[in-house]
Amino acid sequence: MYPTRPRSALRTAVVWEVLCEALEQQAVELDRPVLDVLDTGGGTGNFAVPVARLGHRVTVVDPSPDALFALERRAAEAGVTDLVRAVQGDTQTLPEVVEAASVDAVLCHGVLEVVDDPAEALGSLAGTLRKGGLVSLLAANRNGAVLARALAGHFAEARTALAAEDGRWGANDPTPRRFSAEELGTLAATAGLHVRSVHGVRVFADLVPGVLVDTEPGALEALLRLEQAAADQPAFHAVATQLHLLAALV
Repeated sequence: MYPTRPRSALRTAVVWEVLCEALEQQAVELDRPVLDVLDTGGGTGNFAVPVARLGHRVTVVDPSPDALFALERRAAEAGVTDLVRAVQGDTQTLPEVVEAASVDAVLCHGVLEVVDDPAEALGSLAGTLRKGGLVSLLAANRNGAVLARALAGHFAEARTALAAEDGRWGANDPTPRRFSAEELGTLAATAGLHVRSVHGVRVFADLVPGVLVDTEPGALEALLRLEQAAADQPAFHAVATQLHLLAALV
């Protein structure tokens, strides 16, 4: 079961597969079938609701009341209202809304790109974890943006992104910040986290013309399998649109 529609599964399948396996293993190790999961910046529940459907309790902390309203509606439609809690807030207010050392896993997807201080934000998230707790960290990849701009013919922007400390290709770049795998690893270590695995996300999906996927019989499933096969190979991490780190509190 992927957390989004089949076409969108190209963007989420790798993360979902890693996350499901990690949560299952965590539940076995703790001998506790129901885990407490925090989804920061979880918005409308693309991951929170499917995680709740696995039977886990999920708290979603997001600054947008509209997104949280949509989350509650989605949870109700999925029949998991009793397992999903919506809280308005952000990484700065996290200590006020989530008790320290109270959760077994944290989802931090697309958050570090937009916060003022990524190190502080990840430290706050780590503070909510019980010892041995997991962090699913998904962030924009600097090198992937360089490749995408170059393939689109925007060579000056590609060079700008390559040299920029924040990985942005210009003033109109909608992403405030991108990272390398090494930078994400350093942030995780600073927060007291041990990185268990690194996966490249959307290695091919954002580069392949949509018309090929939508019109060629079997192309969507074949591309999905290719994404999954390449995700854990370091050679492809450099060109992925996003990087996914699974880490644990040591």
